Amino acid sequence: MAIKDWLVEDRPREKLLQRGASALTDAELLAIFLRTGVQGKSAVDLARDLLADFGSLKALLNANEQRFCLARGLGSAKYAQLQAVLEMAKRHFEEILQRGDALTSPDITRAYLSAQLRGYNYEVFACLFLDNQHRVIQLDELFRGTIDGASVYPREVVKQALHHNAAAVIFAHNHPSGIAEPSQADKQITEKLKQALALFDIRVLDHFIIGDGQPYSMAEHGLL
Repeated sequence: MAIKDWLVEDRPREKLLQRGASALTDAELLAIFLRTGVQGKSAVDLARDLLADFGSLKALLNANEQRFCLARGLGSAKYAQLQAVLEMAKRHFEEILQRGDALTSPDITRAYLSAQLRGYNYEVFACLFLDNQHRVIQLDELFRGTIDGASVYPREVVKQALHHNAAAVIFAHNHPSGIAEPSQADKQITEKLKQALALFDIRVLDHFIIGDGQPYSMAEHGLL
């Protein structure tokens, strides 16, 4: 059955307009991006097939051009369109959290850090430096590693925090595996960083783990 023959409240575009984008499944969101299906399949059916083929929405979004274009219903034009959408999302959050803006929403902070770090296929450790009013100074990607981890050096973090004259920091790093849970090593380095920065009266507000789905907040789970 074609999407136009579905009940209005079940059509992805109408559902988004009525209930907001967060109410849609991954397949429904992807179907809106695709706009049309292929012979014998609606856009939603095609989206479900693509998600099964790639394994997840994240894997599809992070696929290189060659892998992306091999999939049925996709191609170089769709790849270019997707890269533009991803870059617009990244710039959108950069504008929201420009230098001098106060952090007033944990959700915006999560979304901003996710947009910055989720696309990497190796670990990246970043620090969001804030002044004493919790206004953004700068986000720095300080350490990069492999698919398994990145080495983090407290001395370098302290040095950069002092360079920015920061009063507080928020840490974030991605897990390429997609599992947004802190490892024992994550907990240990966070405690070391917290102790090192405390010597200079710099507060650690949170450490976010970026994976699939909602970023994990160590502060919200009582780990800071």
